[in-house]
Amino acid sequence: MMCTKLLPVLNSHPLLRLPSRNYLTCFTTIHKARKNQNAVPHGLVSCVINRDFQKQTRGLSDSPHCGFNNKRFFSLSPAGIVNASPASVQPYLRLMRLDKPIGTWLLYLPCTWSIGLAADPGCLPDLHMLTLFGTGALLMRGAGCTINDMWDRDFDRKVSRTAIRPIAAGQISQFQALVFLGGQLSLALGVLLCLNYYSIALGAASLSLVVSYPLMKRITYWPQLVLGFTFNWGALLGWSAVMGSCDWSVCLPLYFSGVMWTLIYDTIYAHQDKEDDVKLGVKSTALRFQEHTKPWLSAFTVAMLSGLILAGTNANQTAPYFVAVSAVGLHLAQQIYSLDINKPDDCWKKFASNRNLGLLLFLGIVFGNFWKSNNSKDETIKHTF
Repeated sequence: MMCTKLLPVLNSHPLLRLPSRNYLTCFTTIHKARKNQNAVPHGLVSCVINRDFQKQTRGLSDSPHCGFNNKRFFSLSPAGIVNASPASVQPYLRLMRLDKPIGTWLLYLPCTWSIGLAADPGCLPDLHMLTLFGTGALLMRGAGCTINDMWDRDFDRKVSRTAIRPIAAGQISQFQALVFLGGQLSLALGVLLCLNYYSIALGAASLSLVVSYPLMKRITYWPQLVLGFTFNWGALLGWSAVMGSCDWSVCLPLYFSGVMWTLIYDTIYAHQDKEDDVKLGVKSTALRFQEHTKPWLSAFTVAMLSGLILAGTNANQTAPYFVAVSAVGLHLAQQIYSLDINKPDDCWKKFASNRNLGLLLFLGIVFGNFWKSNNSKDETIKHTF
């Protein structure tokens, strides 16, 4: 009788509104407490009831879809935007990893380096090109993830970290993923067609790398090298989009540096999954290097820095650029020195920090271009007097 009278009260109060399945839990607790009130002090019974009610309401507030007054919590973070999207759309956004933007950054940053190096002295990088390439990076990274998950759906189901991916979890069928892939590639093609003919041909040439990369882990212990060739294509494309063709004395060293960079961060990333990879028969540089990972990463760092110095020299870069390259070297040295390859959380932290490394180099390129302008003015003044 008491429970029946309490139901309208709970429903009428916005702070006490609970889903129907939780009424039973709360009232069961009340009933048990009343039966045992002869053995348990009355104050303790109240505490038990209050604790159970708080547990139920706390569970509601933690849910991304529920809360007080049934309002959905919203965040401007990528994960928050995905969680706030319609339920039917969320699996597709997660398929393209919109909630995990680090991969998009790592694809986009070599484009920004190349666009920045192609800028005129004293000028900012072409903002129109930066926007186009940012959109293209988002779409192509999403397309790459879709292809990867289509190839790896059977592997993903056997690994706890990837079992929740939409295709592996059965939220999206292979046919739906294929249609979604077609949509992403069509939009990416629209972005590519905004560039000059040289860049369109150069960009189209990268599609074979995008499609074949997910297969490499079945064939070679160096899939990270193929990923490097794929992810750093923007180091060639950015310059050609601005200048109309590639200056290979700048673009090739920059591309080489990007490939070395990918070998560094993706080897670190691969150490998260090495135990599962062994069970599944999947190959990676993490398994190839094992306990010798740090010497290999150090060698890749030296190669990357050498390529950046050569690219900057051939592009007539100035002091701020080379200061940024030095800072990149220090960042990588600290990253490698402090890396614990047997701790997945530490591997992820080191991997994700590479976004800041890429932004640091981009800022060095921008300020290096401004320094070029100042040097040109100084030279003009000297010749005048």
